[in-house]
Amino acid sequence: MRIYRQDLICDKHNRNKTGTFSSKGIFARLARGSMGLYRAASGAVSVIFTGLAYTYVCLKAWAGAFGLGAVTQYVASITKLSGGVSSLISTLGDMRNNASFLEQVFAFLDIPNEMYQGSLTVEKRRDRNYQVEFKNVSFKYPGSSQYALRNVSMKFEIGKRLAVVGQNGSGKTTFIKLLCRLYDPTEGAILLNGIDIRKYNYREYMNIFSVVFQDFKLFSLKLGENVASGMDYDEERVMDCLHKAGFAENLAKMQKGIETYLYKDYDKDGVNVSGGEAQKIAIARALYKDAPFIILDEPTAALDPVAEAQVYAGFDEIVGDKTAIYISHRLSSCKFCDEILVFDRGRIIQQGSHALLLADEQGKYHELWQAQAQYYTE
Repeated sequence: MRIYRQDLICDKHNRNKTGTFSSKGIFARLARGSMGLYRAASGAVSVIFTGLAYTYVCLKAWAGAFGLGAVTQYVASITKLSGGVSSLISTLGDMRNNASFLEQVFAFLDIPNEMYQGSLTVEKRRDRNYQVEFKNVSFKYPGSSQYALRNVSMKFEIGKRLAVVGQNGSGKTTFIKLLCRLYDPTEGAILLNGIDIRKYNYREYMNIFSVVFQDFKLFSLKLGENVASGMDYDEERVMDCLHKAGFAENLAKMQKGIETYLYKDYDKDGVNVSGGEAQKIAIARALYKDAPFIILDEPTAALDPVAEAQVYAGFDEIVGDKTAIYISHRLSSCKFCDEILVFDRGRIIQQGSHALLLADEQGKYHELWQAQAQYYTE
């Protein structure tokens, strides 16, 4: 606000006295005219009604219709009734005024879930041998006329490290969202062990993925609960995952260890973590789930060069026997992967190892690599 003087954006609204709700606007004029008259009349009627009620009760008491002690009872009852009716009318008015604001909320809540949930059970394999294949997959986001992905076909090799690279808007994250079935393809199919993923039980299918998206969220709960995504967890396993994610040094500084609250919303002794530290915790959470597929979408974007190098160096240990899919704009990370997919305008235009793709001087991967490498070489 200060650096860009964004207060000036609202300056005309702050200083304009002739706007709709300003002191010289239409409502102000009405308030001094007919609206003000009705408001005053409303108040006057209430006062007159109360005055008449008091007068009537007092005259009845004076005439001996009831004892003097009953005056308080009747006056209080009439006043209470008058206040209740006034409050009811006021509340109905508030409900009427706020109904338009709630309309959008209810419209959102009423949106039907049209995604087919499936019924087949996902086989729980100890060997993690899940075969995933994209067959001519195309996708448009709801309300868009343009394809975010177009005719994507490929197979995952189990236990391999796959890098997904490309410029912004090339379809990398969309590719991952379709794989995790956050969306269903517009055209084509995604197969798990030869069966369309839409036929599997939705929740069971999602259990085979551990994902760290760019826009992940940590909660103001204990560190252990954040890693395990639950209140009951294996402490040694949480510690091991944090260590693999490079959080061991930070953990050693926490007096309560994994019982330490993140942030200070619920505990004044909570710890505020930096963006890089939060990213390490998110990676530890993905490791704790221990799913056959681990997907990392720009997992080192907030890390310093040393921490990033440590994550890369321990990448094989972190992933273990899982199938890893790694999205990154830092092409140096691709050297740790077995195969690379190069996306451009929603299509896979190149596929192969780092050495193979870099050797193709006319290819997109070589172009992207040189765009970064030129700043590190003479």
